[in-house]
Amino acid sequence: MVSTNSLKNGMTVKIDDKLWKIDYFQHVKPGKGPAFVRTKLKSVPEGKIVDRTFRAGEDLEQAIVTRTELQYLYQDGEQYVFMDTDTYEQTFVPQEVVVDAMKWTKESDVIELTFYEGEVIDFSLPANVELEITETEPGVAGNTVSGASKPATLETGAEVQVPLFVNIGEKIKVDTRSGDYISRA
Repeated sequence: MVSTNSLKNGMTVKIDDKLWKIDYFQHVKPGKGPAFVRTKLKSVPEGKIVDRTFRAGEDLEQAIVTRTELQYLYQDGEQYVFMDTDTYEQTFVPQEVVVDAMKWTKESDVIELTFYEGEVIDFSLPANVELEITETEPGVAGNTVSGASKPATLETGAEVQVPLFVNIGEKIKVDTRSGDYISRA
């Protein structure tokens, strides 16, 4: 059990037999009445976000999760295969759990997976990744409107908007949280 006074961002708790990851919390002490804790909870693995308020000092059941960095090997049908680089043990992860992460992950990349009772429930990516552009239209001379962009397909199959001066074969940095172009790599 963990008190609502001890909550931390990223902590996983079990409420009504469902797992929730704490995305945000705020302790509130109004001038009148008892203190409370306002939270934003993300359901794991569905990803639904809800706002919930708890009394200060209320106990919640903390879910014991383990986070492990695993190397992505390949896709096998409806599953992705990851390997622990220390023990060489392979883990098969269902597509629906990590489908969002795979837009930014290429073979041999290392990502952090979260396990609960032996099952993968969540993932954590680096803030940005470097990927090569495999398909985009050439930038046309004279298209110099500030902020102009064009669609580009990356080596992982993800599509992002890039500036007109970026061409096929170049490596770019992409923000994994928003999917936005950051810079050339």
